[in-house]
Amino acid sequence: QVQLVESGGGSVQAGGSLRLSCAASGGTFSRITMGWFRQGPGKEREFVAAITWSGGSTNYADSMKGRITISRDNAKIAVNLQMNNLKPEDTAVYYCAARRDERFWYVVPSNYNYWGQGTQVTVSS
Repeated sequence: QVQLVESGGGSVQAGGSLRLSCAASGGTFSRITMGWFRQGPGKEREFVAAITWSGGSTNYADSMKGRITISRDNAKIAVNLQMNNLKPEDTAVYYCAARRDERFWYVVPSNYNYWGQGTQVTVSS
């Protein structure tokens, strides 16, 4: 059973940066896609970014493209999300997710099989 644990959330002012990490364990990770989603207050969960573990192919949500970078940490079996120039509308709980293939273009939450518990990101103006 794959387990995902997020870390790195917190509170920042608009224009600031945060780096989220997701540590994975409990399975084989040769051909999976790992992604980040977020859910703001009163909103549905939405796609942020995804990366394939083997080849590093990436996909980004248009709303955050240019401000975020998703990357792998092979030594730690972890995925990072670097977020820059954060805006108040980025305030949300950010979730790490994984699916057992490399269809990194899938952006619907139900397409992902495993989820972390989430980490809060709060951006103040």
